Amino acid sequence: MPATKGPAALLPAALRGRCPRCGDGPLFSGLLTVRPACPACGLDLAAMDAGDGPAVAGIFIVGALAVIAALVVDAKYQPPLWVHGLIWPLLILGLAILVMRWAKGLLIGLAYRHRP
Repeated sequence: MPATKGPAALLPAALRGRCPRCGDGPLFSGLLTVRPACPACGLDLAAMDAGDGPAVAGIFIVGALAVIAALVVDAKYQPPLWVHGLIWPLLILGLAILVMRWAKGLLIGLAYRHRP
């Protein structure tokens, strides 16, 4: 009888967007859309919900970093206002999606480990 493998390492699986049980199958089918089931191990991912946690993480982490960075750039280089309007939305959008993917993967991994 083969030995059953325990849950995947939480942080690496979350950062790579992998299944919390096997660590091999992709967790996402789109940018932030969770798959209904893991294609590698068959874990039902539809029942796992990250709630509003990823959005809150994105707002707090990315918001704080963006405000600090914008203030530092403005104080140090004093670029025209249109440069701020061009640079910050692009950086904030990319970073927010990245943080929300990581947070969603982490919260789903925690939900899998601590489910009743």
